[in-house]
Amino acid sequence: MKKIFVSILFSILLFSCSKKAETIDTKVLNEQFDKYKEGFVIGLWEINPDWAASQGYHKLDSVLVVSDSLGIKKELDFSHAQLDSLQHYSIDDLSDNNIIDYYIIKNQLQSSIFRIDKLKSYQWNPAEYNVCGAFAEILNGKYDSLDVRLHSFYLKMNAIPAYYEAAKSNIKNPTLEHTSLAIDQNLGGLSVFEKDLLIALGKSKLAESEKKAIKNRSKVAINAITTYANWLKDLDNLNPRSFRIGEDLYREKFNLDIQSSYKADTIFKKAVDHKKELHKKMFVLADKLWPKYMKTEPKPLDSLVVIKTVIDKISLQHTTAQKFQSTIEKQIPELVTFIEEKDLLYIDPSKPLVVRREPDYMAGVAGASISAPGPYDKNANTYYNVGSMKGWSTEKSESYLREYNDYILQILNIHEAIPGHYTQLVYSNQSPSIIKSILGNGAMVEGWAVYAELMMLENGYKNSDEMWLMYYKWNLRTTCNTILDYGVHVKNMSQDDAMKLLTVEAFQQKAEAEGKWKRVTLSQVQLSSYFTGYTEIYEFRDLLKKEQGANFNLKQFHEKFLSYGSAPVKYIKGLMLKELKK
Repeated sequence: MKKIFVSILFSILLFSCSKKAETIDTKVLNEQFDKYKEGFVIGLWEINPDWAASQGYHKLDSVLVVSDSLGIKKELDFSHAQLDSLQHYSIDDLSDNNIIDYYIIKNQLQSSIFRIDKLKSYQWNPAEYNVCGAFAEILNGKYDSLDVRLHSFYLKMNAIPAYYEAAKSNIKNPTLEHTSLAIDQNLGGLSVFEKDLLIALGKSKLAESEKKAIKNRSKVAINAITTYANWLKDLDNLNPRSFRIGEDLYREKFNLDIQSSYKADTIFKKAVDHKKELHKKMFVLADKLWPKYMKTEPKPLDSLVVIKTVIDKISLQHTTAQKFQSTIEKQIPELVTFIEEKDLLYIDPSKPLVVRREPDYMAGVAGASISAPGPYDKNANTYYNVGSMKGWSTEKSESYLREYNDYILQILNIHEAIPGHYTQLVYSNQSPSIIKSILGNGAMVEGWAVYAELMMLENGYKNSDEMWLMYYKWNLRTTCNTILDYGVHVKNMSQDDAMKLLTVEAFQQKAEAEGKWKRVTLSQVQLSSYFTGYTEIYEFRDLLKKEQGANFNLKQFHEKFLSYGSAPVKYIKGLMLKELKK
């Protein structure tokens, strides 16, 4: 008996020690991984100093990376080396947050390798080469004194000629669409050097000799940018590459960019089905609103014509081109008040949101966007960039304003600002994981903004048949973004078929549809992020509501969901479900 007792006691002690050692090893492993992440981020910034600056890390502001063969090899070597380093960590022993960070880092590295080795957009997309935005951010920044920022500006300009020479060496049979965009954006961005820089120098306390040196170097920069644009104009591009990337590249890019639990073809099918559902709901509302707006006019037999007729009538209610930006500014406080009254989500009043005209160097792709500060610069302004209609014809402006009528403009503000992108990105910057902030998942970010639109209306925001009809029209845009993106790049959808989809089936104005066609020729997969993220978030919320019943709290769900930063929805879902089961 004594021997048996001693044997059992020894086994217990041995088990306890091994468990204790295992606990210590797990803790040490996570501490080591945290240190690895710090080193990874610093290495990432050395490869991408402009990206670093956009996140609020300004130690490398004076550096302009030249993407010549050595620069591309350096990025590729970095990605392979970091993937090797990740293999030293056992995924099973990492904490929940570190597991997500592990997958996000791995995905980022694989994306970088994919872009260089397979997509090779640096060869066919001349718009990837544009220094104007990075230099504009230095001038607009508030993170240091103007004189210090101008010094970085001066040093950074030194590499501009080599930067554009490398671009010309890399480019082979570019697409016509990206070539045109590169010319427009580079020439548009010249104002940074020709106007904005001079204004900044006028405000600075630099010595006249320093100002002169900066002006002289800016002339060299202006010449390099102009020369690049002219080179593109004169390029003998007899065999331009198609902007369509094809099924294989699209599928792989979708998996890497979206990081969804769904595959690209599944999301496409879901979007097609959702379009049919929206058409049914819209007809019910349009049929109800017909007497109000169309009086005794005969009702067409075609349901899509009925919907379009009522939408066109309601769309005549809109602001003017001159008041477009000011109208947006006035609506922001209304959204904040509604959220507070309904207790839907905490919004930090100390984080400023500034509505501004879209800078010239950003023009050409989207009409409204958010530029948010990074995790290193959390107190900087968040900008709501509003597209300008300056120089547009009366017809084009009117078409645009009908698209963004009095109802849809409010939905746009929910999406871009509150509680959409602006709010989500404020939460993301508060995330304890810098990885989730800097490597934010586009489908989660866009999906949240789309989810916020429906959530606000579900809770009674400006409730009316008109608002719901216009919301469905807006949500149809999100849905058709996916159909368009997949259809064009995988199924070779023609421009005529695309315009029919957007104007006839999605009821978009001609100007909006033309802009969306331009966008799909200049981007790939990103247009699918909206519907994908929205679908996953909404399905997850419905799952929790069914499981928790009366215990489900919408505000708690929102704040918990956003607390994980801009991580892929499938990982946030996994962690939240795991925590609820504890």
